[in-house]
Amino acid sequence: MCRSVDLEHAVTAKNDGLAAALRADLTARGVTVVNLMSSPGSGKTELLARVLGRAVERGLKVAAITADLATENDARRLARSGAPVKQLLTGGLCHLEAEQVRAHLDGWLPDGTEVLFVENVGNLVCPAAYDLGEALRVVLMAVTEGEDKPLKYPTAFGSAQLVVVTKTDLAEAAGFDARAFAEHVQRINPGVDTVRSCARTGDGVDVLLDRVTAVRAGEPVHRPVLAGHGETHLSAALDPR
Repeated sequence: MCRSVDLEHAVTAKNDGLAAALRADLTARGVTVVNLMSSPGSGKTELLARVLGRAVERGLKVAAITADLATENDARRLARSGAPVKQLLTGGLCHLEAEQVRAHLDGWLPDGTEVLFVENVGNLVCPAAYDLGEALRVVLMAVTEGEDKPLKYPTAFGSAQLVVVTKTDLAEAAGFDARAFAEHVQRINPGVDTVRSCARTGDGVDVLLDRVTAVRAGEPVHRPVLAGHGETHLSAALDPR
């Protein structure tokens, strides 16, 4: 058991070093990286397509990498926005790592890119453990997934610098308890902001893009609990007593 834990720590430690170097590299080039994480079916791709389209309209130079185990379907959908998009196939890996991101950026990322969105693999477990060199980590969740999602996936929500609720047009039909969800989010990650969105209507698209551009302009990001004594906090937050 100790060996498996040590190996896991060694892998994530190596990734953290590569992520720090990638972050420094891209920052020097004027690129702000946004890491988008969610479960499959959250509406992440459709919302990102709307955000990319709005960014292009504003004249912001954006690009996107989208990761999946197979198919290039999401890249084709995102490319309709007019932004440069690249598909990253993980070959069965359930998450992205900093080394993969760097390898796919080399020789591809257009000069002058201001914001790079990385659409992570649909999974709220493994991706949460891997820094990709991002300036902003966003966790998305659809109202159809249930308001207790933050309690089920505390590492993902506890490491988020911004939480986005998607498919809000279905909230009433899904019986989504917005108040309970907000309480669960704050229990896991005190102080983190939540943005409500709907790709179908465009609600929240400008708000999300504004948050990204504010980070690019130097606005401080939320410091999540997992950036400090995260495990201690999460243990206390999840203790039912």
